Amino acid sequence: MLLTIDIGNTNLTLGLYEGDTLGAHWRLSTDHNRMPDEYGLQFLGVLQNAGKTLADIQGVSLASVVPPLTGRVVQACREYLKLEPLVVDAGIKTGIKIRYEDPKAVGADRVCDAVAVMKLYGGPACVVDFGTATTFNAITKEGEYLGGAITAGINLAAEALYTRAAKLPRIDLQVPPSVIGRNTVHAMQSGLLFGYVSMVEGMVARFRAELGNDMKVVATGGLAEVVAKETKVIDIISPWLTLEGLRIIWEINRS
Repeated sequence: MLLTIDIGNTNLTLGLYEGDTLGAHWRLSTDHNRMPDEYGLQFLGVLQNAGKTLADIQGVSLASVVPPLTGRVVQACREYLKLEPLVVDAGIKTGIKIRYEDPKAVGADRVCDAVAVMKLYGGPACVVDFGTATTFNAITKEGEYLGGAITAGINLAAEALYTRAAKLPRIDLQVPPSVIGRNTVHAMQSGLLFGYVSMVEGMVARFRAELGNDMKVVATGGLAEVVAKETKVIDIISPWLTLEGLRIIWEINRS
């Protein structure tokens, strides 16, 4: 089996693959203060939860956008899983061409998303990743990663409203009864959710103008399903897209 690990700013996402099938998966909170031993014990715990042992794991594929944690997780894999993880970074084979001005500046998660989209759905495509940041990523029909757009994620925007506006509360992101909120909580939910939906629709239209009318729109990340329910521009919801990319990259580099 393959253990895939995606280290994000907010969540640490784990998945267990048997062949190309994703079995158990977990979305945990990223703890920037956790030490290698703590990560190692956490990995052993999730394996036990899935009814697996160290003998079941043949490899680890890892992507990280949190450099201070990358080394700690790699150390945890070495000491507790007894495996050297494949870290998605410059120099490994991905099967796609990166046309960014500085290829090394592209987040590993964005690379994994692009790899997975090309393998599973084909291009041209726009990948919308709803994470700590909301990113829009452009992939051509030929499998070239062109770049994209980055903005604050929905939860980050919600937290900014709470911390920077004295009279605005912290809220749960839910669909309000109507676009016109009749109280502060509903008004904030409307502005955040429907505001981001409108942004997605506008950005998709702009990407389509550059990539062509046959562009697919693939949504991933923790809030993908919430946003997708409110718009028709998203063609595919793939919440574990980054993990799929990690699996595919592992297979490319193993051969």
